[in-house]
Amino acid sequence: MKVVIDGFGGDNSPQEIVKGVCLALQKYDDLEIVITGDKDILTKLFEENKQDLSRVEIVHTTEIVINDESPTEAIRQKKDSSLVVALNILKERDDVCGLVSAGSTGAVLTGAFMKIGRMKGVSRPALAPLLPTKNKGRVLLIDCGANMDCKPINLCHFAIMGSAYMKYMFNIENPRVALLNVGVEDKKGNELCHQVFPLLKQLPINFVGNMEARDFLSGDYDVVVSDGFAGNVLLKSSEGAIKVLLSILKSEIKARKMSMLGALFMGKSFKAVKNLMDYEKWGGSPFLGAKKVLIKSHGSSFAPSILASIEQVIQINNDKLYEKIEKQIDETREICDNLIQINNGE
Repeated sequence: MKVVIDGFGGDNSPQEIVKGVCLALQKYDDLEIVITGDKDILTKLFEENKQDLSRVEIVHTTEIVINDESPTEAIRQKKDSSLVVALNILKERDDVCGLVSAGSTGAVLTGAFMKIGRMKGVSRPALAPLLPTKNKGRVLLIDCGANMDCKPINLCHFAIMGSAYMKYMFNIENPRVALLNVGVEDKKGNELCHQVFPLLKQLPINFVGNMEARDFLSGDYDVVVSDGFAGNVLLKSSEGAIKVLLSILKSEIKARKMSMLGALFMGKSFKAVKNLMDYEKWGGSPFLGAKKVLIKSHGSSFAPSILASIEQVIQINNDKLYEKIEKQIDETREICDNLIQINNGE
């Protein structure tokens, strides 16, 4: 198993990236890593972490893609950046099974579109992060920002891919798929929701109807389908709410002596809540529908999140997930095409 890592992508690169790689190498004896970036800096960091380099290939690069740059220009002009070189390695080398990057989301997705391409039959790939739910489960959001403007066929493909992901990755036999909307009634929503709702009902998935954003982490759904704009708003607001809630709880406990005393007895419970709501432990967001496995980690990822992202690549490949998704897309292609034609009045 060989995974390529963008060594200089993310707010905490390259230090936390290297630490995450070291954790992965220590955990998986059959894992090999290709990491891109400044060779001298990376070599020194591996030495500081006392990591043997026998299973590490460092590919030297001289440029870094930063968040403020235009994604398209960065991919086209910075050909020797750690991200572009990593994407080229993923595209060209058959021995590399996936890529992890915590770099600029726009640049990662643009690079994936330009260099990796789409899986056969998929109208558009989509970012699909996992978040924790109150019943200690997980919910997949697809899309969360790759496609700002979508057509009904795109959301149909998102639903099929998301359902397959949860079925084969987490052994959920009949994943509950919902459409993000402003109300649960069938007639709610904008024009896109009006068009796609009846289509989702006819697909061979367990479509359970509309879902309001407040129920996202309820545990009542396994997959939530959305266009990238609304999905990104939902994701960022959910992550922000979790952070604020934990911060307020911590401040209130520290503000009163009696609360601090009570916290001593509630320590295990508070730790369990913190661990449950720590969405970074799930790793990054797979770019479902791309030809090869690409995981976009949080820009602020620390070593444990990088480890979790590498583990996602390993599990996806071990479970042959992309082959199964491609099969699902192929099997439903005629149904989707017919539904879209009927929807368009053809």
